[in-house]
Amino acid sequence: MAAQPAFTRADPDARRQSLIEATARVLAAKGAAGVSVRTICAEAGVSAGLLRHYFASVSDAIAETYRWTGAQIDSALEQAVAAAGADPRARLLAYLTANFRPPIATPDLLATYVAFWSLTGSDPAVAAVRAEVYGTFRSGLEGLLRAYRADLGDARMAAVALTALIDGLWLELSLGEAPFSAEEAEGLAAQWLDCLTA
Repeated sequence: MAAQPAFTRADPDARRQSLIEATARVLAAKGAAGVSVRTICAEAGVSAGLLRHYFASVSDAIAETYRWTGAQIDSALEQAVAAAGADPRARLLAYLTANFRPPIATPDLLATYVAFWSLTGSDPAVAAVRAEVYGTFRSGLEGLLRAYRADLGDARMAAVALTALIDGLWLELSLGEAPFSAEEAEGLAAQWLDCLTA
């Protein structure tokens, strides 16, 4: 009978992804102050030296985790828009209101974002990814606004205003015990949209 190997090597892309997901979990559970090579690797179940094989630093791992988290949100938004059909207003509202339900409106995602935000002022790599992630969100929103109202004068400022509304409602819903429901948030987003595009 042949001896079984004591361990198996994970695909490098899969190992890197497991470190990104472990970083997100550590950020959610311990905040920015609790993130270190040791805590990330312990969460991923790998040796402490492995992080440096895939990332130049903890800051690099956090920045890539932010980028991956943003991509997960983009994917959820794209699915919501696709499910809304062809009507431009319905697609735009789907993009806005998907932010009020899982997988976007969750305590874990909020906790991870709070950690990202806390590092934005002190870590240039995280700040750059924040600008990238929010830029992608606003760009998607502007595109949907223009598809809905080609005659809209300043889609950029309408997107900025809607983003601020979405962020505030998302924050309250993600914290839990919000003084409004997801359905009420959706109604408010629709009202704001109508006012901004009137």
